[in-house]
Amino acid sequence: MIPKSTILPRQTAEFCALPLRHRWTATVATSLLALALVNCSGSKPAGNGRDQGPRNVGFVVVQPQDVPLVTELPGRTSAYRSSDVRPQISGVIRRRLFTEGALVKAGQPLYEIDPSPYRAAAAEAEANLASAQASAVAARATAQRYEPLVKIEAVSRQDYDNAVAAARAAEAAVAQRRALRESARIDLGRTSVPAPISGRIGRSLVTQGALVTAGQATALAQINQLDPIYVDIQQSAADLLGLRKLLAQGGASPSSADVRLVLEDGSDYDVVGHVQFAEAIVDESTGTVTLRAEFANPQGWLLPGMFVRARFSQAIDKGAFLVPQAAITRDSKGEAQLFVVGRDNKAKLRTVVAPRTQGVYWVVTKGINAGDRIIIQGTADLKAEQAIKPVPADSPQKVAPKRQGGKAGTAG
Repeated sequence: MIPKSTILPRQTAEFCALPLRHRWTATVATSLLALALVNCSGSKPAGNGRDQGPRNVGFVVVQPQDVPLVTELPGRTSAYRSSDVRPQISGVIRRRLFTEGALVKAGQPLYEIDPSPYRAAAAEAEANLASAQASAVAARATAQRYEPLVKIEAVSRQDYDNAVAAARAAEAAVAQRRALRESARIDLGRTSVPAPISGRIGRSLVTQGALVTAGQATALAQINQLDPIYVDIQQSAADLLGLRKLLAQGGASPSSADVRLVLEDGSDYDVVGHVQFAEAIVDESTGTVTLRAEFANPQGWLLPGMFVRARFSQAIDKGAFLVPQAAITRDSKGEAQLFVVGRDNKAKLRTVVAPRTQGVYWVVTKGINAGDRIIIQGTADLKAEQAIKPVPADSPQKVAPKRQGGKAGTAG
């Protein structure tokens, strides 16, 4: 009900003269009119009517630097040395002299083949040599006796020549028998099968009592030298060609060939390796070139055949910029864009060249200059030429004391 103090005196008299039913109707109409006038006079909330001003944005200042061209490529480990243990003679395995999976040293006996037939062959060769030596002594003596006799013609010249030839043949027979004896001794020594290299031996592929032969297809066991160990890295020929062109144009300089590994479980291998060489041919089936790196493997964590990822720097990109990834967006054409703070504190949109990432950064090679302030915070719905209030990235916001009415303001 409208207070009486708001009604003029003449209107008050007229209002009181009305019947009670008419006075009630007039009161309701007056209230509705007053409410409509209030709604029409202020349709916007008081808080939204205030001008918000320039938007706060966070920026970082970028400077050119030498950025390594870090490449991550797939690779597989391979043994530094690998050798099959094979028999060089035929016979029956008498004993196995190693523990499967153990470390063995070069020359260490691994198997023993039954030596009995080879011991007998060596003894026979020794006897044959002795017989040949005796025959040679007799032939030499005959030739020596004939020598003075031929001078006085007591024996014919033909008999003397035959005696000299027989002596020389006997000497040759001695040399032959000596070689056969040496061969028999070598075969006897081969009844003990040694380790050809030092390394870790695998499982035995034959058992005691098995018959083995010289030149058989199946190896007795395999030994791999795992410390150091090789990692064969596959790089596409196109990438390698692009890198060589970049180096030739002077856009980058060669880098050290240090390599780090990421293992199959995602963990980093804590030993740094070094690239040894790159093959001079391209694999026709895959279009890749193999680079070989060498790693120390004292704990034996790397085993032949493991899949790894190799990270290494093949060159250094000179004068590039590292820009946080939050600053870079892509347009409909796929071109990289970012906002910089203009001199008039307006957002300037730049198209840049950002060919790759490195960690949490984009590597920008063209489009920005030293000292540019790159906007990395507050870019949502930001438009080119929009007025902004730049502050260093991650600056804390100051909260003003609460005003009367329970509202708090922020100081920019």
